[in-house]
Amino acid sequence: MLKNIFTTLRNCQCLSKSYSTLNPLEPRKLLFPPKYLKPRQAWVENLDTIDEKKLGLIDLHPEVFADSPRIDVIHQNVRWQRMYGNVCYAHTKVRSEVRGGGKKPFPQKGLGRSRHGSIRSPLWKGGGVIHGPRSPTPHFYMLPFYTRVMGLTSTLSIKLAQDDLHVVNNLDLPSDDPKFIEELVKSRNWGPSVLFVDISDIMPRNITAASDTIKHFNLMPVYGLNVYSMLKHDTLILTARAVDLIEEKLLTHLHRNNPLDVSSKFKVNHT
Repeated sequence: MLKNIFTTLRNCQCLSKSYSTLNPLEPRKLLFPPKYLKPRQAWVENLDTIDEKKLGLIDLHPEVFADSPRIDVIHQNVRWQRMYGNVCYAHTKVRSEVRGGGKKPFPQKGLGRSRHGSIRSPLWKGGGVIHGPRSPTPHFYMLPFYTRVMGLTSTLSIKLAQDDLHVVNNLDLPSDDPKFIEELVKSRNWGPSVLFVDISDIMPRNITAASDTIKHFNLMPVYGLNVYSMLKHDTLILTARAVDLIEEKLLTHLHRNNPLDVSSKFKVNHT
């Protein structure tokens, strides 16, 4: 009987070893490793099956994915993104642009009336407008550089804390059928709108074709990641390569020795 038990245990041990090496994940070496903060962890999932598979754990840098959520900084980023594309086309004419009014309406003296030189003066009905809106009026202004960096770290931290950020190994789908990705998102409770982020703007063919007709599934490269898009979508999906690139870019700016050099070129000349 003991012989049968040892044989069973030996078989179980072999099965556990084979299972642990199905999809091995290489350990990540964090840039600028923190001294007093522990790295956060997230499961790496797959996209090749509808059923969720845990491929392993990935370490996330706490300065990027565990930052203090600054709601005021996030609001500044959202307002900046919504305002810099707005242009006001409201327009009023000044006295030189209104038709007519070239002749003096009446003599300067002798009639007992007030002195006027044109019927298109702002004092007259139908005259020009002073201090009115002039088109086009842009509402563009440049947000400080590190306010934008802090907005990204705060939003990523909030998404991770609310379990709305998921990491996948890649964006390869076995089918380009839109029903497959819809069923996948529904089975994993990822929310109505999903944002998929990868390092390049050239995405795999299947996920590009599957999400093309679904307006609330969007693809975005890392260089286009922004606060407004992350808040607009319920769930944020990052590839493992995208996590590496995001941490590299943000940590480089958070730990650089010359922050004034990188932020000075974004100043707007108001002279």
